[in-house]
Amino acid sequence: MNPQETERPNQDQPPEQRQSIETAGLAPHCKTVAPTAEIRIYVACLAAYNNGHLHGRWIDASLGDDHIWEEVKAMLAASPERGAEEWAIHDCEGFEGAPLSEYSSFETVAALAEFIEERGTLGGKLLEHFGGDLGDASAAFEDYAGEHKSVADFAQDLTEETGPEIPKQLEYYINWQAMGRDMEMSGDIFTLQTGLEEIHVFWAR
Repeated sequence: MNPQETERPNQDQPPEQRQSIETAGLAPHCKTVAPTAEIRIYVACLAAYNNGHLHGRWIDASLGDDHIWEEVKAMLAASPERGAEEWAIHDCEGFEGAPLSEYSSFETVAALAEFIEERGTLGGKLLEHFGGDLGDASAAFEDYAGEHKSVADFAQDLTEETGPEIPKQLEYYINWQAMGRDMEMSGDIFTLQTGLEEIHVFWAR
């Protein structure tokens, strides 16, 4: 094989991947994109990487771990290095902040992708909040208090729905922002933001 040909990136690799491959020793930075975007990982051949070649493949993570394994085996079989067997996840997209390591199992990758595909950006933010624990992220939806413009709006809505009726002349003296902040600081609730005036409130267990 012509050595010059092996120096070129694999056709599955976008130009921006070069920088990610060069920093492969670090945990990958998962880009936050719209939940409708493809949820995928970039798996690199370590034999090629260790010999100065860029060879890998972007793989749709939402199609399950069996699909990921088949794609990785095909990628390794096409490696410029004979007998290539080792791989690592060097980049990812669409995981919305959910943590992945270079050697996360494909079963884990597929499970996280399925959860994010179902729950969208908020699901990814929950996974990030719970350090990738899928069980905790799933259970959190049992304590979901809804989307609000701010914690102040949540505190006001909660008080008006469950508390005593507030006389009109006193409404302007109530600091809803402070009430919401106190609830959060005391650990009664936690919040996740997915956009401008998009605050998701969860009751803390």
